[in-house]
Amino acid sequence: MSMRRIHLIVEYDGTNYAGWQRQANALAVQQVIEEALSKLTRERIVIHGASRTDAGVHALGQSCHFDTESRIPGEKFSYAVNTMLPPDIRIRFSEEVSPDFHARFSTKGKRYRYLFYDDHHAGALNRFTHAHCIYPLNDRLMQKEADALIGTHDFAAFAASGSVVKDTVRKIWKAEVTRQGHDVQLIVEGNGFLYNMVRIIAGTLRDVGSGKLEPGALKKAIETGDRLDLGVTAPAHGLTLMEVFYELPKEANMS
Repeated sequence: MSMRRIHLIVEYDGTNYAGWQRQANALAVQQVIEEALSKLTRERIVIHGASRTDAGVHALGQSCHFDTESRIPGEKFSYAVNTMLPPDIRIRFSEEVSPDFHARFSTKGKRYRYLFYDDHHAGALNRFTHAHCIYPLNDRLMQKEADALIGTHDFAAFAASGSVVKDTVRKIWKAEVTRQGHDVQLIVEGNGFLYNMVRIIAGTLRDVGSGKLEPGALKKAIETGDRLDLGVTAPAHGLTLMEVFYELPKEANMS
């Protein structure tokens, strides 16, 4: 029987997992899905993800693929495997794709969301999805600060310590801060992100918005390449991988 390549879009609450990527001594989202697919197909399934989200980070649009000899129709995999997954992991969509498709290497960009909750008291219902800020955030100032990200820049200062990526140049075409009540949302889109880059951006915007950092920190860090010009990395649980792009959105070509 010939091999087929299946593409999945995955949603998960990362609270109870050590991140996306399979690990030797901790439970990861990848392992849970691989075990379910292996049981379903009676094959040893290995999945390849588009993004290695950290422990506590969530996803609405993680993308991955796997190869199988199973004759299950591509669009039916989501229905079949969801019956075998825990309630905090769901396959939103499945399809058969060309053998040359690769969930990671075919990507054109990604969209991330970061959520803050600014109030005197932390929320009970949003404790796993929002980073709590006891000080009020100036969302207009945060938006003005985020404007410095737009364009193609060397984001060397935005990489977490230990990152071994040689090329730190990335293109950001969207960085939008909005508020609804006490919820302050950051949406950022780009052709790629360094390790912890979005959380470093979010933490810097929070520090500028709360008055802890002087405005202009993002612009200065891009120019100097110095991590010390930026704020503290924001907590993992406020971050969600929203979508992986395999075709560039219109905004990408306009920036």
